[in-house]
Amino acid sequence: MQWDQPEKPAELAEQRIIKAILDGVFPINSSLPSERELSTRIGVTRPTLREALQRLSRDGWIEIHQGKQTRVRDIWSEGNMNVLSSISRFPEHLSQNFVENLLQIRYLLCPTYSFMAFKNNPEIVIHFLSSIPEFSDSPEIYSEYDFNLHLKLTQASGNPIFTLILNGFKELFTQKAIIYFHDERARIYSYNFYKELQKAFVDQKSETVYSLTEKVMKDSISFWKNAS
Repeated sequence: MQWDQPEKPAELAEQRIIKAILDGVFPINSSLPSERELSTRIGVTRPTLREALQRLSRDGWIEIHQGKQTRVRDIWSEGNMNVLSSISRFPEHLSQNFVENLLQIRYLLCPTYSFMAFKNNPEIVIHFLSSIPEFSDSPEIYSEYDFNLHLKLTQASGNPIFTLILNGFKELFTQKAIIYFHDERARIYSYNFYKELQKAFVDQKSETVYSLTEKVMKDSISFWKNAS
């Protein structure tokens, strides 16, 4: 049996502070308690707390100024990709439309990285699409396959930024996709999409690659609204 690696104290402190911010215990634009009080409240040593605070400052959660109290940033106006990636690991704190907003971003990006994959490394995508799951397969299988398809498309695009963005939301997307693919209609629709995309790559139809991915990503937003 393999056991999960225990969280390091600084990581544990970081997660507890993030959760407290998301819970409103430490509201936006408020000041964090003193180092002594905060270390006691979250159960870590002060050196460990300092390490966690430096990481949170780097990632955009808090603002540290020497000699002043530490401010909780307004993450929705001052945040960055690190904040967004961290938030995705706390699904219980996500608003109803958070996943929908992410799907809208995918709708905007996917046609572009799919088109670039077609131009730069089509053989990678063709090979991946040679083993499409059956629509009778489980939601878990579809969730994993769908994420990996987008991963292959971003990697084949030649622009690593697409891949970094996608990987930042891997855990959230795969979890929510299981809910999405519980609807057999979503699995059938995606199965047909994979087949059509495969044909477009093999037949070297770049315009079809772009228009197909654009349509399917838009339709996936509607499927998600129904699933959730």
